[in-house]
Amino acid sequence: MDKDRIAGSAKDFAGKVEGTVGDIAGDAKTEAAGRVREATGTAQNLYGQAKDAAREATDTAVSYAKDAYENSGDTFRDGSQAIAKKVQDNPLGSMLIAGAIGFALALLMTRPPSRPPQRSR
Repeated sequence: MDKDRIAGSAKDFAGKVEGTVGDIAGDAKTEAAGRVREATGTAQNLYGQAKDAAREATDTAVSYAKDAYENSGDTFRDGSQAIAKKVQDNPLGSMLIAGAIGFALALLMTRPPSRPPQRSR
């Protein structure tokens, strides 16, 4: 619990007491001061609640990020093992696929740069 919530609740309670005492005594000034203190306490309490909610949301987001990070290694390891198994099961097909990828990359890298068409004068 945030310290603003505790202080706000205390001010709210003190303001209610002060306002009630002012009302009973017939002192408008004391009653008004109590209502002001009560409103201030309520606002401070709400501010503390908002800070708590933001802190909880941040903690939850951090927790989700940590879980995703920790599980990503397992996913990568599982994928690597699956690829290794496929290569072991079919080495010729794997070599053909790797060769085709290498050929396609070589074509892309050796292609002359395209020039814009020349304008006629």
